[in-house]
Amino acid sequence: MMNVLLYSAAMQLPALDMPVFQPGWVWLAGAGPGDPGLLTLHAVNALNQADIVIYDALVGEAILRCARPTAILEYAGKRGGKPSPKQRDISERLVDLARQGKRVLRLKGGDPFVFGRGAEEALSLRDSGIPFRIIPGISAGIGGLAYAGIPLTHRDTNSCVTFLTGHNASGDVPDSLDWAAMVRASPVLVIYMAMKHLDILTAKLRHAGLSGDRPAALVQDATLPQMRVLTSTLDRICADAQAAGMTPPALLVVGEVVDLQAAFGRSDLQATLSTSCQAAS
Repeated sequence: MMNVLLYSAAMQLPALDMPVFQPGWVWLAGAGPGDPGLLTLHAVNALNQADIVIYDALVGEAILRCARPTAILEYAGKRGGKPSPKQRDISERLVDLARQGKRVLRLKGGDPFVFGRGAEEALSLRDSGIPFRIIPGISAGIGGLAYAGIPLTHRDTNSCVTFLTGHNASGDVPDSLDWAAMVRASPVLVIYMAMKHLDILTAKLRHAGLSGDRPAALVQDATLPQMRVLTSTLDRICADAQAAGMTPPALLVVGEVVDLQAAFGRSDLQATLSTSCQAAS
């Protein structure tokens, strides 16, 4: 069963020509990596108008407090190894609520189309004849690494980046990837949901040709006040993560850009963390 909660707060938007959330529509929106300050104006506009918000596990309470006072908040998070609603049930719930004439906001951590099942839900809505809008969000692989002081690119290190997921729909390490080709082509790899199979992922990268002294880092709870950043090497990252007690959700980034974290650090970035919506205070 999905949990239903009520919150009371709303955010004021500047005088912009923002879209009207029509009854019977579903908006699939990205909430960003966690810091409410990284919400887009379109996402805030959606929160201000939605009758019901169906939100994921990585959407925090500070963001949910941005919903309008009468909005119903319904949890539909999926976390590995824990009881979770089935994806088919979530998609059917979105269709059912829209057919009731509700303004339905499907709120996902990061970006809905980056390893977020947003495409599956959009296809379900299309097949059911439900009108929908896509609202992009800042993905953790971009915003989260920036907060950790790890730039995705630098002209002296790389001109491309590869994003991949640490597990597929069945929960296993993706078996359709050409790891050797990926390692040859991309100097920087960013792996979402990396903790569950960290040992397997690092072993595959080593087998594909990456050296053990390749810089690597884990970023846990990216952009949140409790964010943790662990820098290491490909050979040491598993042992160091265990010793440090690193836990999901966490990103793994591998490449020379990790070394720049020592120059940028994260202490100066902490001032950018927003722990609540202004209107919720």
